[in-house]
Amino acid sequence: MTEIILTNATLVLRNETVRGTVVMHDSHIHAIDTGRSHALPAIDCEGDVIIPGVIDLHTDNLERQVQPRVLARWPSRSAFLAHDAQCAAAGVTTIFDSLCLGDLGFDESRMRTFRDGVDDLDALADTRHLKGEHFLHLRCEMPAKDVMDMLLPVAGHARVRMLSLMDHSPGVGQYSNIDRYRAMRLKSGTPADAIERRIQELLDQRARLRTPNRKAILAAVAGRVASGEITLASHDDETEAEIAENHADGIRISEFPVTLHAAAAARAHGMTVIAGAPNIVRGGSHSGNVNAADLVRAGNVDAFASDYVPAALVEAAFICADTTGITLPDAVAMITDNPARMAGLSDRGRLEAGLRADVVRVDRHENIPVIRQVYRAGERVA
Repeated sequence: MTEIILTNATLVLRNETVRGTVVMHDSHIHAIDTGRSHALPAIDCEGDVIIPGVIDLHTDNLERQVQPRVLARWPSRSAFLAHDAQCAAAGVTTIFDSLCLGDLGFDESRMRTFRDGVDDLDALADTRHLKGEHFLHLRCEMPAKDVMDMLLPVAGHARVRMLSLMDHSPGVGQYSNIDRYRAMRLKSGTPADAIERRIQELLDQRARLRTPNRKAILAAVAGRVASGEITLASHDDETEAEIAENHADGIRISEFPVTLHAAAAARAHGMTVIAGAPNIVRGGSHSGNVNAADLVRAGNVDAFASDYVPAALVEAAFICADTTGITLPDAVAMITDNPARMAGLSDRGRLEAGLRADVVRVDRHENIPVIRQVYRAGERVA
């Protein structure tokens, strides 16, 4: 039996913070004790904060490793390993790789990232080379012509645990400000006349395909949703009407709502809400949408996701505990216990005897949390 003891630590439990000790036996937490351990193997944490391993329900970080520069595509297997290591270094022990299905004309490389990402996870998941445990979060672009061709071969994949319905058409959701959308495309180097043509093509395509594709996507995973294998989420909700449509279709998570009204409506319907951790760290949305800190203060956030920066998760939790009026245990639950419950993962997410030994040791430097040690299933991975 392998035993690891972390003592003289500040333990963030689900409803309180205590000074104490975590004892790990093999892959599980054996005991949570108050007070200090005097066992010789015990690691003195010098008062550092201990939290459960972080659960990230939505990360696009693999895309950043695959495409570190616009014209530089990295070998996919190497990129996946780099992505995995970055997540572990950020304290993320359970990773939902959010991969895009469906091309809306400007992001063809994302389709290759999806296909390569699934292949790489299949090749690596049962080896000892991944530091975190990875699941698949399929981001389905409803107005895309090719979304069903991409979804059907993987709809039954064992590692698919989450599916979100997206619509990144110009003038919708995240891109409701069409002038901002034009500016973003111009910055990427697309000529202005090509942008205008593509905008009109996408709007026409949306009118034809969004509704039939939405029905087909939901039908393709209906059985796995009913059995609890897959969790459904919406994406970039803007209006109360969108929330009502999603709830009626059995969707129970609103991911990255772009307005206060949408987030409040989701909670009123009994849905849970995911906000972007980078929004908290940066002090606002990079695309001009609602400030996530305002959603927290209004009580309309259940979980954070890293979106495009894995390190944002732990920092966002500490910032919220410092600035939004919620407790540290409640803030930490937004990146641990709550995501675990939302994804149906009952074996992790809390510092509790019998649960999996996913444990993160955190120090603070000038109010910035610094990850010092990370354990996944009792094995140190960072």
